[in-house]
Amino acid sequence: MKRFARRPDVQTFAREDEAAAHGIRTPSLRLRAYRLLRKILLGFILISIVNAAFSYFFYTPKIYRIDRENRELVIRYRVLQDRIRTAQHIVDELRACDNNVYRSLFGTDTLSIEGVWHPYPDTKYAALADDDYAPLLVGTWKQLDALARTLYRESVSLDELQSLAHNKERLSTAVPAIWPINRKALHGDHIGAFTMRRLHPVLGYVRPHRGIDLGCDRGTPVFATGDATVEIADAHGYNGGYGHMVLLDHGFGYKTRYAHLSQIHVKPGQKVLRGQLIAETGNTGLSQGPHLHYEVIIKGNPVNPINYFNRDMTPEEYDSLIKQLRETKYE
Repeated sequence: MKRFARRPDVQTFAREDEAAAHGIRTPSLRLRAYRLLRKILLGFILISIVNAAFSYFFYTPKIYRIDRENRELVIRYRVLQDRIRTAQHIVDELRACDNNVYRSLFGTDTLSIEGVWHPYPDTKYAALADDDYAPLLVGTWKQLDALARTLYRESVSLDELQSLAHNKERLSTAVPAIWPINRKALHGDHIGAFTMRRLHPVLGYVRPHRGIDLGCDRGTPVFATGDATVEIADAHGYNGGYGHMVLLDHGFGYKTRYAHLSQIHVKPGQKVLRGQLIAETGNTGLSQGPHLHYEVIIKGNPVNPINYFNRDMTPEEYDSLIKQLRETKYE
């Protein structure tokens, strides 16, 4: 069925004729909608400005609630910091017992903190730097990180002590605990000190001396200071300045090195017992006189061998030995 468009009524034509007669154009529906939308947007902007100004100069219930929640968070962070400090104090006491009691019972060195104790870089906390509470937040996180590192270190240490407890009898024979040469063969004042800074008498510059030098005659018998397996027994070459050298692996993280030898009486892979003859002293490698260079190594880190000589010495003998330590000109 055909539809016909609606015809304007007479009043509509009359209004349009009147507007045309006075030079007035009737706005379109789109223009009227745009004007209405503009009024709504202007009203919304005005209300927002008034609300922001009111909120800035006057506290609203919402601002009161936010301010109360912020104060509660600050209090909680302060309480958390107190708890962290308490936990840190307890862990520090445990660490002191670990170093001074437990490890002394097993005759082992303190645990190395290399790679564990270094603080995190400040970039880790950069995201909190612009916060109004940055000092509180960053300080709390640093305390937590330090506590976490300490707990990790102590867990590693206690795991090691647990292993030592299960193997205490074998450990007692493996720890290097005697002199590597007969003390009567020692030239009284010829003991080179363990030091991280020493002017090398041959090379002429400062570098670490990772063991001690025991001055003695060439051919002096050298003994294993603990039960071990021979890892290196090299009677040839320079060996980085060590010359003829023996390296023993005692297990439990312990190794000992005997350098500048003239004769070697063991082979790699051989089992040796504490006090067994393994070599004879000499003057090989980077050396200026007959002596034994002796090292004790714990988990890859050199430690002062003198600390392992006190098992068969009186306190007076030990103090006398410490006084004899000095820089030598052997190597």
